[in-house]
Amino acid sequence: MKSETNQFDVIVIGSGISGGWAAKEFCEKGFKTLVLERGRDVKHIKDYPTAYTDYWQFKHHNALSNAVRQENPIASKCYAFREDAMHFFTKDKDQEYIQEHPFDWIRGYQVGGKSLTWARQVQRWSDFDFEGPARDGFAVDWPIRYKDIAPWYSYVEKFIGVSGNRDGNAAMPDGEFLPAFDLNAVERMIQQKIPTKYPDRQVISGRCAHISSPQPIHIQQGRTQCQNRTMCQRGCPFGGYFSSNASTLPWAQKTGNLTLKPNAIVESILFDENSQKASGVRVIDAETLETTEYKAKVIFLNASALASNLILLNSKSARFPNGLGNDSGVLGKYIAFHNYLGSVGGSIEGFEDQYYYGRRPTQPIIPNFRNVKKQETDFLRGYASFFSAYRRRGVPSEMQVGADFKDSLTEVGGWGIGMMMQGETIPKESNHVRLSEDKKDKFGMPQLITSVQYDDNDQKSMEDFHNQAAEMLEYIGAKNIYKNNSQQNPGLDIHEMGGARMGNDPKTSILNKWNQMHLCKNVFVTDGASMTSTGTQNPSLTFMALTARAANYAMEEMKKNNL
Repeated sequence: MKSETNQFDVIVIGSGISGGWAAKEFCEKGFKTLVLERGRDVKHIKDYPTAYTDYWQFKHHNALSNAVRQENPIASKCYAFREDAMHFFTKDKDQEYIQEHPFDWIRGYQVGGKSLTWARQVQRWSDFDFEGPARDGFAVDWPIRYKDIAPWYSYVEKFIGVSGNRDGNAAMPDGEFLPAFDLNAVERMIQQKIPTKYPDRQVISGRCAHISSPQPIHIQQGRTQCQNRTMCQRGCPFGGYFSSNASTLPWAQKTGNLTLKPNAIVESILFDENSQKASGVRVIDAETLETTEYKAKVIFLNASALASNLILLNSKSARFPNGLGNDSGVLGKYIAFHNYLGSVGGSIEGFEDQYYYGRRPTQPIIPNFRNVKKQETDFLRGYASFFSAYRRRGVPSEMQVGADFKDSLTEVGGWGIGMMMQGETIPKESNHVRLSEDKKDKFGMPQLITSVQYDDNDQKSMEDFHNQAAEMLEYIGAKNIYKNNSQQNPGLDIHEMGGARMGNDPKTSILNKWNQMHLCKNVFVTDGASMTSTGTQNPSLTFMALTARAANYAMEEMKKNNL
């Protein structure tokens, strides 16, 4: 084993959305920070090979070949895994894990992680979300409330750039917004009409991490206005949307305090029996398989939810034989995700003289209106509803080719509308991950076993969404309404959370209110693994806010010599 003498103030494991924020915060404040990324390096702009490629220039016009689909039955299910972006996804052969129940684990092993390919939707949580578990009697009580994280939401939003309107929706609090992207004519009609029958339901413009009007802080980052190209999964050469590659990592780099090591697979966090703290990490070089240990005063774990669980479970010592900080036995348990099973659609008559022009990076959303303030249905929690109205060009015909097909593209079809749910799932002990006792990956690490399923609550939530969405569409005048169950596996939502949850009691949680391990005070977990419940919002904004908050707390504790 190779031994390194380099001692760092902080080690950050993972360079994605939350890891990039940890690096920014520590480097900006003068702390020598090592960021370890298990995948390859990706430099902003330089390593976006398809950023300017037209669809007809791809071998299969951006579709997947049968061979690629057969080689990647899991990764190819992701909407962004296409010819233009599949180089930013971990291929199935490099993604060994054991599915006790079907689970589609979508990963991106590279500097920046999935911040290059995420959907960029960012909504704040409200106290209805933080209070939900305690109020409704599931999981454990969150150790924080909205007031604890609200200033950090603002801090993050100003830096990353978030477009949206101040809508006054209590279930989805307003933030620090740049101008919102416009709704089209049909969407504006729906926005005006829905509240006339459903006063508890509001249609708002989706909040997204896109710069609609650059501010000085964005220009300082070298980023500029979103061009509405909707090719974001390729990496944005304009920095129009937030990614670690375009924003936090370069910001950390320019301080001179960042050391970034790609191809560095963290095998475990090392625990010192004398100090009763973590002393550093053991790393496997992805190319040479050589093992190295790095030391630091503080460790931030941001490898992504399931990968962070894997590292903690594999961090065994005499003090913690079942994984770091796992006296309670809850590590790896209470995994949750978002329920994307339900979708509803239909057609809209009229508006033939209206059209929407160009593209945009977001869509309207109806914030959760189910069980917000109290229990009202036969299922727990609720769902957010995303939708969009659209018109298609061209008259569909299998027989049209050549000039006939080209001419048909000048014709515009009727309006359609599609809606989808993003439902909260209930963390359960049975939904868990654990290490295999006999199967290892090619790096010698135990494979992760995923054992995560839907339950009756998820089915009831989907049925309610189907009924409510269809009723709303009928009210606004939609025809040919249909309902669909995607039957997709858990995991394909790419919003997995939990396993190292926050809580007040070390007997039932791994982390305290600062995302700090109850039993190993100099280790913090601020990615999806830390989440106690899922809410109905996209989670990345909360990951970033929790990370900035925890990093600043850790720095204050370091100054006091408490860590």
